[in-house]
Amino acid sequence: MVEYTSTEDTDKGIEMKSFVERYGSEVMAVLSGWDRLAFRGTLRWLSSVAGLSSYLGCRNILLKDFKNWAQHLTEQLRESCQTLAEGLGIRTVYLRSSGQDKESLARSIAAEDGIDMGPICMVSVVEPALAPTVVGNRTTGHLEVTVRPRRCVWVYFYFNDPQVGFGHARIQTWLPFTVKGCLNGRHWLERSLSCEGIEYVKQDNCFRWLADPERAQVLADEQLRTDWPGLLDNFVDSYFPLTQDLFSDRPVDYYWSVDESEWATDIVFRNTGQLDRLFPMLARHGLTVSDSQSVMRYLGHIDADAPLPRRIAGDVRGDRRRRHEGICVKHRKGRNSVKIYNKAGNVLRTETTINDTRAFKVFRQPNDDENQSTRWLQMRKGVADLERRARLSQASNERYLDALASCPSDTTFIEVVGEICQPVQYNKRRVRALNPSASKDLDLLRFLTQGQWAIEGFRNRNLATWLKPKAKQLPAPERRKLTARVSRLLFILRAHGLIRKVSNTHRYIVTRKGHRVASLVLATSTVEAKQLMEKAA
Repeated sequence: MVEYTSTEDTDKGIEMKSFVERYGSEVMAVLSGWDRLAFRGTLRWLSSVAGLSSYLGCRNILLKDFKNWAQHLTEQLRESCQTLAEGLGIRTVYLRSSGQDKESLARSIAAEDGIDMGPICMVSVVEPALAPTVVGNRTTGHLEVTVRPRRCVWVYFYFNDPQVGFGHARIQTWLPFTVKGCLNGRHWLERSLSCEGIEYVKQDNCFRWLADPERAQVLADEQLRTDWPGLLDNFVDSYFPLTQDLFSDRPVDYYWSVDESEWATDIVFRNTGQLDRLFPMLARHGLTVSDSQSVMRYLGHIDADAPLPRRIAGDVRGDRRRRHEGICVKHRKGRNSVKIYNKAGNVLRTETTINDTRAFKVFRQPNDDENQSTRWLQMRKGVADLERRARLSQASNERYLDALASCPSDTTFIEVVGEICQPVQYNKRRVRALNPSASKDLDLLRFLTQGQWAIEGFRNRNLATWLKPKAKQLPAPERRKLTARVSRLLFILRAHGLIRKVSNTHRYIVTRKGHRVASLVLATSTVEAKQLMEKAA
Protein backbone atom coordinates (compact mmCIF):
# COMPACT_ATOMS: atom_id res chain seq x y z
CA MET A 1 0.00 0.00 0.00
CA VAL A 2 1.44 3.32 -1.07
CA GLU A 3 0.54 6.90 -1.67
CA TYR A 4 -0.46 8.13 -5.11
CA THR A 5 3.06 8.91 -6.33
CA SER A 6 4.60 7.54 -9.49
CA THR A 7 6.56 8.56 -12.53
CA GLU A 8 3.84 7.06 -14.73
CA ASP A 9 0.64 8.73 -15.89
CA THR A 10 -1.86 7.11 -13.60
CA ASP A 11 -5.11 7.65 -15.50
CA LYS A 12 -5.15 8.00 -19.26
CA GLY A 13 -7.82 8.91 -21.74
CA ILE A 14 -10.82 9.73 -19.55
CA GLU A 15 -11.42 12.08 -16.68
CA MET A 16 -11.74 10.36 -13.31
CA LYS A 17 -13.85 11.44 -10.35
CA SER A 18 -13.13 10.49 -6.78
CA PHE A 19 -15.89 9.32 -4.47
CA VAL A 20 -16.33 12.66 -2.72
CA GLU A 21 -16.24 14.58 -5.99
CA ARG A 22 -18.98 12.34 -7.34
CA TYR A 23 -21.32 12.47 -4.33
CA GLY A 24 -20.19 15.82 -2.91
CA SER A 25 -23.60 17.49 -3.14
CA GLU A 26 -24.97 14.94 -0.66
CA VAL A 27 -21.98 15.07 1.71
CA MET A 28 -21.63 17.58 4.55
CA ALA A 29 -18.26 16.44 5.98
CA VAL A 30 -15.35 14.05 5.51
CA LEU A 31 -13.19 13.05 8.46
CA SER A 32 -10.17 10.73 8.47
CA GLY A 33 -8.19 9.63 11.51
CA TRP A 34 -7.41 6.95 14.01
CA ASP A 35 -10.23 4.81 15.25
CA ARG A 36 -8.93 2.01 17.50
CA LEU A 37 -5.29 1.66 18.52
CA ALA A 38 -4.18 -1.41 20.48
CA PHE A 39 -0.81 -0.72 22.14
CA ARG A 40 1.72 -3.07 23.66
CA GLY A 41 4.53 -2.15 26.06
CA THR A 42 7.32 -4.72 26.20
CA LEU A 43 10.24 -5.00 28.61
CA ARG A 44 12.44 -6.40 25.86
CA TRP A 45 15.24 -7.55 28.16
CA LEU A 46 12.80 -9.80 29.98
CA SER A 47 10.63 -10.90 27.04
CA SER A 48 12.89 -13.50 25.41
CA VAL A 49 14.61 -16.61 26.69
CA ALA A 50 18.07 -15.18 26.00
CA GLY A 51 17.22 -11.79 27.49
CA LEU A 52 15.69 -13.14 30.69
CA SER A 53 18.57 -15.61 31.14
CA SER A 54 20.97 -12.70 30.80
CA TYR A 55 18.99 -10.63 33.33
CA LEU A 56 18.92 -13.46 35.86
CA GLY A 57 22.67 -13.82 35.48
CA CYS A 58 23.22 -10.11 36.08
CA ARG A 59 21.05 -10.30 39.21
CA ASN A 60 22.75 -13.52 40.42
CA ILE A 61 19.35 -15.27 40.60
CA LEU A 62 19.65 -19.05 40.39
CA LEU A 63 17.23 -20.89 38.10
CA LYS A 64 16.07 -23.04 41.01
CA ASP A 65 14.99 -19.84 42.78
CA PHE A 66 13.20 -18.38 39.75
CA LYS A 67 9.66 -19.38 40.73
CA ASN A 68 9.83 -17.87 44.23
CA TRP A 69 11.48 -14.71 42.90
CA ALA A 70 8.87 -14.26 40.14
CA GLN A 71 5.98 -15.01 42.51
CA HIS A 72 7.24 -12.37 44.93
CA LEU A 73 7.30 -9.76 42.13
CA THR A 74 3.74 -10.70 41.14
CA GLU A 75 2.49 -10.31 44.70
CA GLN A 76 4.12 -6.90 44.99
CA LEU A 77 2.62 -5.73 41.71
CA ARG A 78 -0.93 -6.88 42.48
CA GLU A 79 -0.77 -5.36 45.97
CA SER A 80 0.42 -2.02 44.55
CA CYS A 81 -2.46 -1.97 42.04
CA GLN A 82 -4.98 -2.64 44.79
CA THR A 83 -3.47 0.08 46.98
CA LEU A 84 -3.52 2.56 44.08
CA ALA A 85 -7.19 1.82 43.31
CA GLU A 86 -8.13 2.38 46.95
CA GLY A 87 -6.16 5.63 47.00
CA LEU A 88 -7.96 6.83 43.86
CA GLY A 89 -11.31 5.94 45.39
CA ILE A 90 -12.45 3.81 42.46
CA ARG A 91 -14.20 0.46 42.38
CA THR A 92 -12.25 -2.81 42.15
CA VAL A 93 -13.96 -5.69 40.35
CA TYR A 94 -12.83 -9.29 39.98
CA LEU A 95 -14.36 -11.10 37.00
CA ARG A 96 -14.79 -14.86 36.95
CA SER A 97 -14.96 -14.95 33.14
CA SER A 98 -12.62 -13.25 30.69
CA GLY A 99 -15.45 -13.18 28.12
CA GLN A 100 -17.40 -10.49 29.96
CA ASP A 101 -17.62 -7.14 28.19
CA LYS A 102 -15.25 -5.07 30.32
CA GLU A 103 -15.74 -1.83 28.39
CA SER A 104 -19.51 -1.91 28.92
CA LEU A 105 -18.91 -2.67 32.59
CA ALA A 106 -16.55 0.31 32.93
CA ARG A 107 -18.99 2.65 31.17
CA SER A 108 -21.85 1.54 33.41
CA ILE A 109 -19.69 2.09 36.50
CA ALA A 110 -18.74 5.57 35.24
CA ALA A 111 -22.43 6.40 34.75
CA GLU A 112 -23.44 5.03 38.16
CA ASP A 113 -20.60 6.77 40.01
CA GLY A 114 -20.89 10.01 38.02
CA ILE A 115 -17.30 9.91 36.75
CA ASP A 116 -16.87 12.26 33.78
CA MET A 117 -13.09 12.56 33.98
CA GLY A 118 -10.21 10.57 35.45
CA PRO A 119 -9.86 6.93 36.62
CA ILE A 120 -13.06 4.88 36.51
CA CYS A 121 -12.38 1.41 37.92
CA MET A 122 -9.88 -1.43 38.30
CA VAL A 123 -10.78 -4.85 36.88
CA SER A 124 -8.92 -8.10 37.58
CA VAL A 125 -9.41 -11.23 35.48
CA VAL A 126 -7.51 -14.41 34.59
CA GLU A 127 -6.60 -14.43 30.89
CA PRO A 128 -4.12 -16.22 28.59
CA ALA A 129 -0.56 -14.90 28.38
CA LEU A 130 2.91 -15.82 27.19
CA ALA A 131 5.14 -16.12 30.24
CA PRO A 132 8.58 -17.49 31.10
CA THR A 133 9.12 -20.45 33.35
CA VAL A 134 11.99 -22.74 34.34
CA VAL A 135 11.82 -26.43 33.46
CA GLY A 136 14.20 -29.36 33.54
CA ASN A 137 15.76 -30.60 30.31
CA ARG A 138 15.70 -34.40 30.37
CA THR A 139 18.43 -34.63 27.76
CA THR A 140 20.99 -32.41 29.49
CA GLY A 141 19.73 -32.84 33.04
CA HIS A 142 19.90 -29.07 33.57
CA LEU A 143 17.31 -26.41 34.34
CA GLU A 144 16.57 -23.94 31.55
CA VAL A 145 14.35 -20.94 30.86
CA THR A 146 11.51 -21.34 28.38
CA VAL A 147 8.47 -19.26 27.34
CA ARG A 148 5.09 -20.99 27.29
CA PRO A 149 1.40 -20.06 27.09
CA ARG A 150 -0.19 -19.91 30.51
CA ARG A 151 -3.01 -18.17 32.34
CA CYS A 152 -2.40 -15.41 34.85
CA VAL A 153 -4.15 -12.40 36.35
CA TRP A 154 -4.35 -9.25 34.23
CA VAL A 155 -5.18 -5.96 35.96
CA TYR A 156 -7.14 -3.37 33.95
CA PHE A 157 -7.46 0.32 34.75
CA TYR A 158 -10.24 2.09 32.84
CA PHE A 159 -10.11 5.87 32.59
CA ASN A 160 -11.57 8.92 30.91
CA ASP A 161 -8.41 10.87 30.27
CA PRO A 162 -8.51 14.69 29.86
CA GLN A 163 -6.44 14.41 26.66
CA VAL A 164 -7.30 11.11 24.95
CA GLY A 165 -10.73 10.36 26.37
CA PHE A 166 -12.05 6.91 27.25
CA GLY A 167 -9.56 4.02 27.21
CA HIS A 168 -7.78 1.46 29.30
CA ALA A 169 -4.36 0.11 30.25
CA ARG A 170 -3.74 -3.41 31.55
CA ILE A 171 -0.74 -5.28 32.85
CA GLN A 172 0.20 -8.94 32.92
CA THR A 173 0.98 -9.55 36.59
CA TRP A 174 3.48 -12.33 35.84
CA LEU A 175 6.79 -11.84 34.10
CA PRO A 176 7.56 -10.19 31.70
CA PHE A 177 4.90 -7.72 32.94
CA THR A 178 3.69 -6.81 29.45
CA VAL A 179 1.45 -3.73 29.34
CA LYS A 180 -1.35 -3.47 26.81
CA GLY A 181 -3.82 -0.70 26.21
CA CYS A 182 -6.49 0.58 23.87
CA LEU A 183 -7.15 4.17 22.81
CA ASN A 184 -9.70 5.52 20.37
CA GLY A 185 -8.86 8.42 18.08
CA ARG A 186 -12.50 9.54 17.85
CA HIS A 187 -12.81 9.79 21.66
CA TRP A 188 -9.54 11.73 21.62
CA LEU A 189 -10.90 14.08 18.95
CA GLU A 190 -14.05 14.61 21.02
CA ARG A 191 -11.88 15.97 23.85
CA SER A 192 -10.08 18.30 21.43
CA LEU A 193 -13.35 19.60 19.97
CA SER A 194 -14.76 20.24 23.44
CA CYS A 195 -11.63 22.16 24.47
CA GLU A 196 -12.04 24.47 21.46
CA GLY A 197 -15.80 24.87 21.90
CA ILE A 198 -16.66 23.30 18.51
CA GLU A 199 -20.17 21.84 18.37
CA TYR A 200 -20.62 18.22 17.27
CA VAL A 201 -23.01 15.27 17.41
CA LYS A 202 -21.24 12.04 18.35
CA GLN A 203 -22.69 8.56 18.51
CA ASP A 204 -20.52 5.71 19.79
CA ASN A 205 -17.19 6.42 18.09
CA CYS A 206 -18.29 8.46 15.07
CA PHE A 207 -19.47 12.01 14.46
CA ARG A 208 -22.84 12.41 12.76
CA TRP A 209 -22.45 16.18 12.51
CA LEU A 210 -19.61 18.68 12.91
CA ALA A 211 -19.93 22.45 13.11
CA ASP A 212 -16.41 22.91 11.69
CA PRO A 213 -15.28 19.82 9.71
CA GLU A 214 -12.07 21.49 8.48
CA ARG A 215 -10.90 22.30 12.01
CA ALA A 216 -11.91 18.82 13.18
CA GLN A 217 -9.63 17.30 10.52
CA VAL A 218 -6.75 19.53 11.64
CA LEU A 219 -7.23 18.37 15.23
CA ALA A 220 -7.35 14.74 14.11
CA ASP A 221 -4.11 15.21 12.15
CA GLU A 222 -2.41 16.59 15.26
CA GLN A 223 -2.68 13.12 16.80
CA LEU A 224 -0.04 11.96 14.31
CA ARG A 225 2.53 14.27 15.91
CA THR A 226 2.03 12.84 19.39
CA ASP A 227 4.99 11.92 21.58
CA TRP A 228 3.76 8.34 21.83
CA PRO A 229 6.46 6.99 24.18
CA GLY A 230 5.90 9.91 26.53
CA LEU A 231 2.13 9.54 26.46
CA LEU A 232 2.18 5.78 27.06
CA ASP A 233 4.94 5.91 29.67
CA ASN A 234 2.73 8.37 31.54
CA PHE A 235 -0.05 5.74 31.73
CA VAL A 236 2.43 3.23 33.20
CA ASP A 237 3.65 5.81 35.72
CA SER A 238 0.05 6.65 36.65
CA TYR A 239 -1.37 3.14 37.05
CA PHE A 240 1.59 0.77 37.41
CA PRO A 241 4.28 2.85 39.12
CA LEU A 242 5.82 -0.17 40.85
CA THR A 243 7.18 -1.61 37.57
CA GLN A 244 10.29 0.57 37.72
CA ASP A 245 10.83 -0.07 41.43
CA LEU A 246 10.84 -3.83 40.80
CA PHE A 247 13.97 -3.43 38.69
CA SER A 248 15.54 -0.34 40.29
CA ASP A 249 19.02 -1.89 40.41
CA ARG A 250 18.83 -2.87 36.73
CA PRO A 251 16.40 -0.37 35.11
CA VAL A 252 14.41 -1.55 32.09
CA ASP A 253 12.21 0.59 29.85
CA TYR A 254 9.09 -0.30 27.91
CA TYR A 255 9.31 -0.54 24.13
CA TRP A 256 5.99 0.64 22.69
CA SER A 257 4.41 -0.95 19.63
CA VAL A 258 0.95 -1.09 18.05
CA ASP A 259 -0.45 -4.61 17.63
CA GLU A 260 -3.60 -3.47 15.86
CA SER A 261 -4.54 -0.18 14.24
CA GLU A 262 -7.75 0.99 12.60
CA TRP A 263 -7.78 4.10 10.43
CA ALA A 264 -11.26 5.27 9.45
CA THR A 265 -12.49 7.66 6.77
CA ASP A 266 -16.03 8.83 7.59
CA ILE A 267 -18.16 10.39 4.87
CA VAL A 268 -20.99 12.17 6.66
CA PHE A 269 -24.13 12.46 4.53
CA ARG A 270 -26.71 15.17 5.07
CA ASN A 271 -29.40 12.68 6.13
CA THR A 272 -30.03 8.98 6.52
CA GLY A 273 -32.20 8.77 3.40
CA GLN A 274 -29.35 9.68 1.08
CA LEU A 275 -27.08 6.96 2.45
CA ASP A 276 -29.97 4.46 2.54
CA ARG A 277 -30.36 4.98 -1.20
CA LEU A 278 -26.64 4.77 -1.97
CA PHE A 279 -25.34 2.08 0.35
CA PRO A 280 -27.10 -0.95 -1.21
CA MET A 281 -25.39 -0.12 -4.50
CA LEU A 282 -22.00 0.20 -2.79
CA ALA A 283 -22.49 -3.05 -0.88
CA ARG A 284 -23.51 -4.83 -4.08
CA HIS A 285 -20.35 -3.52 -5.74
CA GLY A 286 -18.24 -4.83 -2.86
CA LEU A 287 -19.95 -8.22 -2.94
CA THR A 288 -20.18 -8.87 -6.67
CA VAL A 289 -17.67 -6.75 -8.56
CA SER A 290 -14.98 -6.57 -5.85
CA ASP A 291 -15.74 -10.17 -4.81
CA SER A 292 -15.72 -9.88 -1.03
CA GLN A 293 -15.99 -13.22 0.76
CA SER A 294 -16.67 -11.65 4.17
CA VAL A 295 -20.06 -10.12 4.89
CA MET A 296 -21.50 -9.35 8.31
CA ARG A 297 -24.96 -8.15 9.22
CA TYR A 298 -25.40 -6.06 12.34
CA LEU A 299 -28.13 -4.10 14.04
CA GLY A 300 -27.10 -0.50 14.55
CA HIS A 301 -28.67 2.08 16.82
CA ILE A 302 -29.49 5.66 15.87
CA ASP A 303 -29.86 8.04 18.77
CA ALA A 304 -32.79 10.03 17.47
CA ASP A 305 -33.04 11.94 20.75
CA ALA A 306 -29.47 13.22 20.76
CA PRO A 307 -29.24 16.95 21.53
CA LEU A 308 -28.86 18.62 18.13
CA PRO A 309 -28.49 22.24 17.10
CA ARG A 310 -31.90 23.35 15.88
CA ARG A 311 -30.66 24.41 12.44
CA ILE A 312 -29.54 20.87 11.49
CA ALA A 313 -31.83 18.62 13.53
CA GLY A 314 -34.10 17.76 10.61
CA ASP A 315 -31.25 16.83 8.28
CA VAL A 316 -29.33 14.54 10.60
CA ARG A 317 -32.29 12.81 12.16
CA GLY A 318 -33.77 11.92 8.79
CA ASP A 319 -36.68 9.58 9.41
CA ARG A 320 -35.92 9.39 13.16
CA ARG A 321 -35.41 5.62 13.12
CA ARG A 322 -33.94 4.22 16.31
CA ARG A 323 -32.49 1.12 14.68
CA HIS A 324 -31.16 0.16 11.30
CA GLU A 325 -29.94 -3.13 9.88
CA GLY A 326 -26.51 -2.73 8.36
CA ILE A 327 -24.11 -4.70 6.20
CA CYS A 328 -20.35 -4.65 6.66
CA VAL A 329 -18.36 -5.75 3.60
CA LYS A 330 -14.75 -6.67 4.36
CA HIS A 331 -11.79 -7.54 2.12
CA ARG A 332 -8.84 -9.33 3.71
CA LYS A 333 -5.21 -9.59 2.68
CA GLY A 334 -3.49 -11.78 5.23
CA ARG A 335 -4.01 -10.21 8.66
CA ASN A 336 -4.83 -6.80 7.17
CA SER A 337 -8.20 -5.71 5.85
CA VAL A 338 -10.31 -2.91 4.43
CA LYS A 339 -14.05 -2.70 5.01
CA ILE A 340 -17.01 -0.42 4.43
CA TYR A 341 -20.25 -0.08 6.36
CA ASN A 342 -23.05 2.29 7.36
CA LYS A 343 -21.86 3.39 10.78
CA ALA A 344 -24.73 5.43 12.23
CA GLY A 345 -27.42 5.96 9.67
CA ASN A 346 -25.81 8.89 7.85
CA VAL A 347 -22.08 8.00 8.17
CA LEU A 348 -20.39 5.87 5.52
CA ARG A 349 -17.19 4.50 7.06
CA THR A 350 -14.27 3.02 5.17
CA GLU A 351 -11.74 1.48 7.54
CA THR A 352 -8.30 -0.04 7.00
CA THR A 353 -7.02 -2.37 9.72
CA ILE A 354 -3.28 -3.15 9.85
CA ASN A 355 -2.22 -6.01 12.11
CA ASP A 356 0.76 -7.19 10.04
CA THR A 357 3.18 -4.34 9.30
CA ARG A 358 5.75 -6.54 7.51
CA ALA A 359 3.73 -6.26 4.32
CA PHE A 360 4.71 -2.58 4.04
CA LYS A 361 7.86 -0.50 3.66
CA VAL A 362 9.15 2.61 5.38
CA PHE A 363 12.09 4.80 4.34
CA ARG A 364 14.38 4.90 7.36
CA GLN A 365 17.84 4.24 8.71
CA PRO A 366 18.52 0.62 9.71
CA ASN A 367 18.19 0.21 13.48
CA ASP A 368 17.86 4.02 13.69
CA ASP A 369 21.64 4.24 13.24
CA GLU A 370 22.58 7.71 11.98
CA ASN A 371 25.79 6.30 10.49
CA GLN A 372 23.85 4.12 8.03
CA SER A 373 22.17 5.41 4.89
CA THR A 374 18.38 5.54 4.72
CA ARG A 375 16.61 2.99 2.55
CA TRP A 376 13.27 1.21 2.17
CA LEU A 377 12.89 -1.37 4.94
CA GLN A 378 10.07 -3.39 6.44
CA MET A 379 7.74 -1.31 8.55
CA ARG A 380 7.94 -1.98 12.28
CA LYS A 381 5.12 -2.28 14.77
CA GLY A 382 6.91 0.28 16.93
CA VAL A 383 5.30 3.69 17.43
CA ALA A 384 8.20 5.27 15.50
CA ASP A 385 6.50 4.15 12.25
CA LEU A 386 2.97 5.05 13.33
CA GLU A 387 2.69 8.16 11.14
CA ARG A 388 3.74 6.17 8.08
CA ARG A 389 1.16 3.56 9.04
CA ALA A 390 -1.51 6.25 9.11
CA ARG A 391 -0.62 7.55 5.65
CA LEU A 392 -0.65 4.05 4.18
CA SER A 393 -4.05 3.39 5.74
CA GLN A 394 -5.41 6.65 4.33
CA ALA A 395 -4.17 5.71 0.86
CA SER A 396 -5.92 2.35 1.21
CA ASN A 397 -9.21 4.00 2.17
CA GLU A 398 -8.97 6.42 -0.75
CA ARG A 399 -8.26 3.64 -3.24
CA TYR A 400 -11.19 1.59 -2.01
CA LEU A 401 -13.53 4.57 -2.17
CA ASP A 402 -12.28 5.30 -5.70
CA ALA A 403 -13.11 1.69 -6.57
CA LEU A 404 -16.64 2.15 -5.19
CA ALA A 405 -17.07 5.33 -7.24
CA SER A 406 -15.77 3.66 -10.40
CA CYS A 407 -19.14 2.66 -11.79
CA PRO A 408 -19.78 5.38 -14.46
CA SER A 409 -23.15 7.08 -14.72
CA ASP A 410 -22.44 9.88 -17.19
CA THR A 411 -20.67 8.02 -20.04
CA THR A 412 -21.49 5.16 -22.40
CA PHE A 413 -20.01 1.69 -22.27
CA ILE A 414 -17.99 2.32 -25.44
CA GLU A 415 -16.60 5.59 -24.09
CA VAL A 416 -15.26 3.81 -21.02
CA VAL A 417 -14.18 0.46 -22.44
CA GLY A 418 -13.56 1.25 -26.10
CA GLU A 419 -10.00 2.50 -25.58
CA ILE A 420 -8.68 -0.79 -24.21
CA CYS A 421 -10.16 -2.62 -27.20
CA GLN A 422 -7.60 -0.95 -29.46
CA PRO A 423 -3.84 -1.63 -29.72
CA VAL A 424 -1.63 1.03 -28.13
CA GLN A 425 1.98 2.16 -28.30
CA TYR A 426 3.88 1.91 -25.00
CA ASN A 427 7.62 2.46 -24.58
CA LYS A 428 7.96 2.36 -28.40
CA ARG A 429 6.30 -1.03 -28.55
CA ARG A 430 2.97 -2.03 -30.00
CA VAL A 431 0.77 -3.62 -27.33
CA ARG A 432 -2.23 -5.76 -28.21
CA ALA A 433 -5.80 -4.79 -27.40
CA LEU A 434 -7.79 -6.36 -24.61
CA ASN A 435 -10.94 -8.28 -25.47
CA PRO A 436 -13.48 -8.07 -22.61
CA SER A 437 -15.60 -10.79 -24.24
CA ALA A 438 -12.73 -13.31 -24.19
CA SER A 439 -12.69 -15.46 -21.07
CA LYS A 440 -8.97 -14.97 -20.39
CA ASP A 441 -9.09 -11.18 -20.62
CA LEU A 442 -12.35 -11.07 -18.65
CA ASP A 443 -10.68 -13.11 -15.90
CA LEU A 444 -7.76 -10.66 -15.95
CA LEU A 445 -10.14 -7.72 -15.47
CA ARG A 446 -11.91 -9.63 -12.69
CA PHE A 447 -8.55 -9.89 -10.91
CA LEU A 448 -8.23 -6.07 -10.94
CA THR A 449 -11.56 -5.63 -9.13
CA GLN A 450 -10.57 -7.64 -6.04
CA GLY A 451 -10.97 -5.31 -3.06
CA GLN A 452 -7.92 -6.62 -1.15
CA TRP A 453 -5.54 -4.97 -3.65
CA ALA A 454 -6.57 -1.61 -2.14
CA ILE A 455 -4.70 -2.52 1.05
CA GLU A 456 -1.14 -3.06 -0.18
CA GLY A 457 -1.33 -3.55 -3.94
CA PHE A 458 -0.42 -6.82 -5.63
CA ARG A 459 2.65 -8.57 -6.99
CA ASN A 460 3.51 -10.88 -9.87
CA ARG A 461 2.94 -13.92 -7.67
CA ASN A 462 -0.59 -12.78 -6.74
CA LEU A 463 -1.63 -12.75 -10.38
CA ALA A 464 0.19 -16.04 -10.96
CA THR A 465 -1.80 -17.67 -8.14
CA TRP A 466 -5.00 -16.17 -9.57
CA LEU A 467 -4.30 -17.74 -12.96
CA LYS A 468 -2.99 -21.03 -11.52
CA PRO A 469 -4.20 -21.64 -7.93
CA LYS A 470 -1.56 -24.38 -7.50
CA ALA A 471 1.25 -22.31 -9.02
CA LYS A 472 3.61 -23.01 -6.09
CA GLN A 473 3.35 -26.77 -6.73
CA LEU A 474 4.33 -26.56 -10.43
CA PRO A 475 7.72 -27.86 -11.56
CA ALA A 476 10.43 -25.20 -11.87
CA PRO A 477 10.26 -24.96 -15.72
CA GLU A 478 6.46 -24.50 -15.57
CA ARG A 479 6.77 -21.85 -12.86
CA ARG A 480 9.24 -19.90 -14.99
CA LYS A 481 6.86 -20.04 -17.97
CA LEU A 482 4.00 -18.84 -15.76
CA THR A 483 6.11 -15.99 -14.33
CA ALA A 484 7.03 -14.88 -17.86
CA ARG A 485 3.38 -15.00 -18.92
CA VAL A 486 2.32 -12.94 -15.89
CA SER A 487 5.04 -10.36 -16.66
CA ARG A 488 3.65 -9.99 -20.20
CA LEU A 489 0.12 -9.52 -18.84
CA LEU A 490 1.30 -6.90 -16.36
CA PHE A 491 3.04 -5.06 -19.21
CA ILE A 492 -0.22 -5.07 -21.20
CA LEU A 493 -2.21 -3.74 -18.23
CA ARG A 494 0.36 -0.97 -17.67
CA ALA A 495 0.32 -0.05 -21.35
CA HIS A 496 -3.46 0.46 -21.21
CA GLY A 497 -3.18 2.51 -18.00
CA LEU A 498 -5.14 0.02 -15.89
CA ILE A 499 -2.36 -0.48 -13.32
CA ARG A 500 0.81 1.32 -12.34
CA LYS A 501 4.01 0.16 -10.73
CA VAL A 502 4.97 1.51 -7.34
CA SER A 503 8.40 3.12 -7.45
CA ASN A 504 11.24 1.13 -5.85
CA THR A 505 9.03 -1.91 -5.24
CA HIS A 506 7.73 -5.00 -7.05
CA ARG A 507 4.14 -4.02 -6.33
CA TYR A 508 1.38 -2.66 -8.55
CA ILE A 509 -1.84 -0.83 -7.77
CA VAL A 510 -4.97 -0.46 -9.85
CA THR A 511 -5.49 3.02 -11.30
CA ARG A 512 -8.80 4.84 -11.28
CA LYS A 513 -9.13 4.03 -14.96
CA GLY A 514 -8.49 0.37 -14.15
CA HIS A 515 -11.22 0.37 -11.49
CA ARG A 516 -13.67 2.08 -13.81
CA VAL A 517 -13.07 -0.16 -16.83
CA ALA A 518 -12.90 -3.44 -14.92
CA SER A 519 -15.93 -2.65 -12.75
CA LEU A 520 -18.11 -1.74 -15.73
CA VAL A 521 -17.09 -4.83 -17.71
CA LEU A 522 -17.69 -7.14 -14.74
CA ALA A 523 -21.03 -5.51 -13.89
CA THR A 524 -22.38 -5.75 -17.44
CA SER A 525 -21.06 -9.29 -17.95
CA THR A 526 -23.66 -10.59 -15.48
CA VAL A 527 -26.62 -8.76 -17.06
CA GLU A 528 -28.88 -10.65 -19.44
CA ALA A 529 -29.15 -9.37 -23.00
CA LYS A 530 -32.89 -8.79 -22.55
CA GLN A 531 -32.24 -6.41 -19.67
CA LEU A 532 -29.67 -4.47 -21.69
CA MET A 533 -32.13 -4.08 -24.57
CA GLU A 534 -34.82 -2.86 -22.20
CA LYS A 535 -32.41 -0.28 -20.72
CA ALA A 536 -31.40 0.90 -24.19
CA ALA A 537 -34.99 1.21 -25.40
